[in-house]
Amino acid sequence: MIPSGVEIVYKPLDEMLACAAEANVIFTSTASETPLFLKEHVESLPLPGAARLFVDISVPRNVGSCVTELEGTQVYNVDDLKEVVAANKEDMARKAMEAQDIITEETKKFEAWRDSLQTVPTIKKLRRKTDRIRAASIEKFMSKYGKDMDKKTKEAVEDLTRAMVNKILHGPMKHLRCDDTENRPLPETLENMEALNRMFELELELLEEKIRAKMEQK
Repeated sequence: MIPSGVEIVYKPLDEMLACAAEANVIFTSTASETPLFLKEHVESLPLPGAARLFVDISVPRNVGSCVTELEGTQVYNVDDLKEVVAANKEDMARKAMEAQDIITEETKKFEAWRDSLQTVPTIKKLRRKTDRIRAASIEKFMSKYGKDMDKKTKEAVEDLTRAMVNKILHGPMKHLRCDDTENRPLPETLENMEALNRMFELELELLEEKIRAKMEQK
């Protein structure tokens, strides 16, 4: 299909060399049994501003092999194009393998992330419980000693206790992750999750949260 705005000009065969003299790129595809362009034909043509390129997709060839001897002239025939196609196919196959490796790696990461979501409720419950214990301890401490503290000291106590809780939780949280940062199989992570639920009584924590939520609604 010819794009709109493109004009196709047809000329008789006896004007072929005159037309070729004005062209930088020449495509040939005819049923001629003899070459249309020989060395003596092309060397008589005025040199274009850039190299003259012949793309010969005819069988038999329309451009004689002797044309390649001329300076500033390049010739590509069916065999050359087959080599280009083969090289492109090889390059595409290599890139496809590289893409498959990337897909496989990203799939593993996604599956690890998806599997790790099973531990998210446990992580949240553990974080809420420790935060509540910390807040209760801070409140008790401040009720006894806070009245003699300035604002900066109170903030320092808050930061210190929060940092301590984070350090304590670092180990348990690490063993609840099942992603590309931790080379740990999912069954082991789930075992860790069950162990933490038992040790920290997190199922009871969930029940207490539901009770508190109902009490707040009243």
